[in-house]
Amino acid sequence: MKSLSELSEREVIALAIANEEEDSRVYQDFADRLRGDFPASADIFNDMAEEERAHRNSLYDFYRARFGEHLPPIRREDVRGFLKRRAVWWSPHLDLDRMRREAEVMELQAANFYEKAAQQTLDVSVRELFTKLAEVERGHERKASELHAAHLTENAEAAEEHARRRLFVLQYVQPGLAGLIDGSVSTLAPLFAAAFATQNNWETFLVGLAASVGAGISMGLTEALSDDGEITGRGSPWLRGLVCGVMTAAGGLGHTLPYLVPDSWPNAFLLATSIAALVVAVELVAISWIRTRYMETPFWSATMQVVFGGVLVLLAGIFIGSA
Repeated sequence: MKSLSELSEREVIALAIANEEEDSRVYQDFADRLRGDFPASADIFNDMAEEERAHRNSLYDFYRARFGEHLPPIRREDVRGFLKRRAVWWSPHLDLDRMRREAEVMELQAANFYEKAAQQTLDVSVRELFTKLAEVERGHERKASELHAAHLTENAEAAEEHARRRLFVLQYVQPGLAGLIDGSVSTLAPLFAAAFATQNNWETFLVGLAASVGAGISMGLTEALSDDGEITGRGSPWLRGLVCGVMTAAGGLGHTLPYLVPDSWPNAFLLATSIAALVVAVELVAISWIRTRYMETPFWSATMQVVFGGVLVLLAGIFIGSA
């Protein structure tokens, strides 16, 4: 393995060609991925890929004029101290903001490479070529702004913002809301059944804790295993599963924790049950607000739907526990 300063001019130019080729492929991959949801941003990356291909072609023309057709098989991995890139583009769930950040890093790396290459070469024409390319790479921030203005019109930005919101809802809000509803509603029956059957706060707490944790694990696995996100575009299955599982457990624990009120306190059972009922009301209102905020469901309609389901489950638990 050689350092950059140990490479011959032929090898440095070949390395630059390989870099430009890889960058063009990465940008083209970004463009292809974004085409469905973010067409304007896809056009920007497509133009960037075209520009990198033009750089590659100019470098290759220069190389052929100096050294012939054959390119030595040198890669950045073969150069000691050369900054290695993480293959983030392999991730199936790479989002638009991450793509833009990676593009900024790639351009900075390319500019640094050309500047170092220009400093070490003795050939005036090669130095001029690398200096020009370094200036081009440094100017890509301005170029990106120009492309942004050309492609991201007001209507395009509005469409992309709508797509971004939709993806956020699909990847985070929906699994979290499903978990919160399940945890807040489904655990009511076993919790209040145990409460009215035992009239014991500690035993009720244990039942509620088991129901909440069990429901969290079950819902998390169900969300993660039911959809890998490849077809629906709902993002990482394990991240969705984590969000869903945590929100399910949180929804159940909310009205379970009041039963930590010590049984030795006066009217301990009545106090714990009253607090638990108040927490349930807060949870149901929170669910209604989230549905209104992100699902565009009218607040009172969402409230009536959630409260109706919650009351049915609550009555079932009280009825069974009192039997």
